[in-house]
Amino acid sequence: MSDDLVTRHHDAALDAAMTETLAAGGLAVRRVDDAVRTETEAWQDAVARGFLGGEPTDTQHEVFFAGAAYRRKIGVYDAQGPLAALPVATFASWVGELTLPGGTIPACAISAVTVAPTHRRRGILRSVMAGELRAAADLGVPIAALTVSESTIYGRFGFGAAIPATTWEIDTRRAGWVGPTAPGRFDFVGREAGRDLAQTLHERIRLTSPGELALPPGHVDRFFGTRADAEKGDQLRVVQYRAVGGDVDGLVVYRISENHDDFTASSLEVSFLLAATDEAYAALWQFLLSMDLIGTVRASELALDEPLWWLIADQRAAKITVRDHHYLRILDVPAVLSARRYAGPETIALEVTDPLGFADGMFLLTIDDDGQGSVDPVDGPPLGIPSVRLGVAELSVLVAGGVSAVTLARAGRLETDDPERIAAVFQTPAAPRLSFWY
Repeated sequence: MSDDLVTRHHDAALDAAMTETLAAGGLAVRRVDDAVRTETEAWQDAVARGFLGGEPTDTQHEVFFAGAAYRRKIGVYDAQGPLAALPVATFASWVGELTLPGGTIPACAISAVTVAPTHRRRGILRSVMAGELRAAADLGVPIAALTVSESTIYGRFGFGAAIPATTWEIDTRRAGWVGPTAPGRFDFVGREAGRDLAQTLHERIRLTSPGELALPPGHVDRFFGTRADAEKGDQLRVVQYRAVGGDVDGLVVYRISENHDDFTASSLEVSFLLAATDEAYAALWQFLLSMDLIGTVRASELALDEPLWWLIADQRAAKITVRDHHYLRILDVPAVLSARRYAGPETIALEVTDPLGFADGMFLLTIDDDGQGSVDPVDGPPLGIPSVRLGVAELSVLVAGGVSAVTLARAGRLETDDPERIAAVFQTPAAPRLSFWY
């Protein structure tokens, strides 16, 4: 991915239609100056308010100012209010690299989307979201992505819940183990060393893990409690797994909550687990599930098809909750469909509708014997070619490989005469996963 694209996106001018629409409502929108601390702190204060947090401390302000310059930060301001310097709405984004099945692609990652309760129902979010998506699309960023706190908001903007996540709660006394016993060794490491290892391991893993996004700068410090404003970072423990050959192939950071009524029933919460090999994956889970005094292990942001299900002897020891997690939104259909690989040679036509117009049109996807696709706009579906009619949200879900076209057709989310054939085009060997929030 080009560093130039990252910089051009960060520095791009604001969308004119967004600026004009908000101005007509008596509001001003501007990009927060990364070098001006008062602007950055006011924006951070507004984000904290939007996510129901308290006022940030001086230390939190300092840490944020030092580490958030990579984000393109947008603020909407109301000069008529008593706190005119405090945004009434916020929006952040940056360009990161997203892994699709068989390839990677630049993505506009979106975060810190808030609107103050005093300014709801005024079309602010619609104006800012549409304007920032246009800015990204104009620069050639082919897809947008976000993790959300409120799941009902983003479908109207063309986002689809493409990559779900599972949360596990495991009764260790019941779980047992039927997986392999790894031949390598485990070692505790310091949190700073663990943080550095995690950066390297995640880069090693993500390029072949559909759904993963490159870690944003400084993001891993949250998992390891290595920021100056970290709360209870001293409670975290880090263990690495080193294979017989000498490579560190796995890492887990966790915290333990003691049960003072029964010390053998304490609980362990996994903050972040990375495994570059199957051996390391099994090794780390066996380590966690066999730890003394631990009655419950909890972990989140896991995949729908975790191998862990087949490593424990009693699958009823695990309570698994599924939720929406990573949302995708295609901006450039040919670029996205050409970036991933497919199961085998095929030709299909896709008629796509888009509420914001970026992805509207009819497209012919031609896949060669190697699974590489090429995409051409067409006026109508060629005769004898299977076709599918769907919205951009549904296409954004399909492209990640996390759901079958048969399932979407049965749910009335797409229309096709041959859902099995369409499903075969987009099928993937494993469910996509994003291992963190952003």
